Amino acid sequence: MPKKGGKHTDLGKETQAQCKRPKLEAAASPSVLSFESPDSLFRSLISPIEEEVFFREYWEQKPLLVQRNDALVAAYYQSLFQLLDLKELCSQGLFYGRDVNVCRCVNGKKKVLNKEGRVNYMQLKKDFDQKKATIQFHQPQRFKEELWKIQEKLECYFGSLVGSNVYITPQGSQGLPPHYDDVEVFILQLEGEKHWRLYKPTVPLAREYNVESEDKIGNPTHEFVLKTGDLLYFPRGTIHQADTPHGNSHSTHVTISTYQNNSWGDFLLDAIPGLVFDTAKEDVSLRTSIPRQLLMQVNTADCMKKLSSLLRRLADRLENSRELRSSDMKKDFIMHRLPPCLGCGTDALTPGGKLPKIDSKIRLQFRDHTILTVEPDQENADEMRREMVYVYHSLKNRRETHMMGTEDDIASENGLAQQTHGLRFPLSYLDALKQIWSSSTVHVKELNLTSDEEKENLALSLWTECLIEVL
Repeated sequence: MPKKGGKHTDLGKETQAQCKRPKLEAAASPSVLSFESPDSLFRSLISPIEEEVFFREYWEQKPLLVQRNDALVAAYYQSLFQLLDLKELCSQGLFYGRDVNVCRCVNGKKKVLNKEGRVNYMQLKKDFDQKKATIQFHQPQRFKEELWKIQEKLECYFGSLVGSNVYITPQGSQGLPPHYDDVEVFILQLEGEKHWRLYKPTVPLAREYNVESEDKIGNPTHEFVLKTGDLLYFPRGTIHQADTPHGNSHSTHVTISTYQNNSWGDFLLDAIPGLVFDTAKEDVSLRTSIPRQLLMQVNTADCMKKLSSLLRRLADRLENSRELRSSDMKKDFIMHRLPPCLGCGTDALTPGGKLPKIDSKIRLQFRDHTILTVEPDQENADEMRREMVYVYHSLKNRRETHMMGTEDDIASENGLAQQTHGLRFPLSYLDALKQIWSSSTVHVKELNLTSDEEKENLALSLWTECLIEVL
């Protein structure tokens, strides 16, 4: 990469008394983002910071400011979203609340200036110019393909949903009061400049959004101005506020966020029920009854010793287990994430090429967009439901509803159930599926199944869903 005087700043050290612009160190900066792989995309996003350094020193720990004096990066960032894009987007049928919020910070509180119904561009621009209102555009990756490409790769990289919002603020104005979020935040400055103040978290790695009163958060620990092409990262729970300085017509930045409800605590909530269910099949102590009237008691302290003993038994089983179920988190991710970005004007994926036969060599496609789970048969309501293997994928997900939180409502209004895309197989197919998932290529005849018919049927099922290609 050409060296163009990019700079990065370690924002981990708190400044004393009045905040000062951090000391910068010269380093290389990227010319464009790399879309070769999820790893290369993330590395180019945070460059010149090394990936290992980022996760060792910054991730979930402290903010990072990357300042770049690079015209190519600035031009690329500006192409992601501009104030001028709003006119065309409004013509596509945007609605207040769902797609756009109009707001301003007044006396430390958020004042919402939304109208009703569809967004009229002239009215929106009037509020922006005359009322100094901030325009918050929800999930622009639904409309802007380059953001779709970035966020789809980041979802593959993190294994977590990645959302975004664009904020456009006129000069001398602030859109939101001091607050903290429940997501890891990457901010890309797209147009103009933005003056930022960060404060020490009151709730490190917070699990929910909250507004903080300015008289309770103290002095900023960091204060700086983001310019076009700069990047800022800070962990969830970091209190922050930002305004557009005078001398700039406006500021535009995109906030890319991830890791909402993706902690070890969330994983335990998801995994423990399956662990208890499986352990109770073999451990009679988990099948014995709770004491009479336990559910009627106000004070349940007497049962804590018993619960602690049972939890230790679960921990012992967990240490000796080869696999742990986490179906709900996996399914939620795969159902709601972005589909692959295959290029402008590309039709929906359809099976193509040669049909798989017993002598075919096959290769898994879209590995990052698929998951395997073992769970009770969803199509059999009998009490003794057998376990089945499910292959879920996101190839048919709808970009238009990504991160909007309304897919269930829309489906309900249309009389449709939200669909999970995928396939269902008997448990005996698990080893063969793992063969395909763990190998770069595999011959159909070598799949770990009893008959050639089963092997061909498995390959054909996966091919029909565009999950494999025949070489």
